[in-house]
Amino acid sequence: MNSLHPYAELKERLAKSKFRTRFRLNEAGRAYIAARGWGVLETQAEEIIRKRLAPAFPEKDGRQTPMRGHVVFVAQHATATCCRGCLVRWHSIPAGKALSDAEIEYIVRMILGWLRDQAGDLSAYPHTPDLFPVPPGMSS
Repeated sequence: MNSLHPYAELKERLAKSKFRTRFRLNEAGRAYIAARGWGVLETQAEEIIRKRLAPAFPEKDGRQTPMRGHVVFVAQHATATCCRGCLVRWHSIPAGKALSDAEIEYIVRMILGWLRDQAGDLSAYPHTPDLFPVPPGMSS
């Protein structure tokens, strides 16, 4: 994991890819993020990565991430975190071994970085406050 790139550097490299730059967060995606909140979205992103990408040999690798249906799926394609082949090519995360917790955290940071860039100001959208807020000092 010696050449993991921070989101700002990744963003510059992704900007040179015609395929990666075609992904955009639509209004429904912005509304979804605003309604759920960033904490919920981070939890969902981590769950998706752990289930679909973290195993050493993910089921249907290369086809396990839909192009739409959830904002995390769109962000995965935009950030080249959609399959193990893209993780090798774009992030130097080797295939054939289960992802470490640090690699999962890195991938989630890349996804959330892209989503934050795309979401912009969400104040115009309704927000449902968390019914079960996370106590201070505990992560969500």
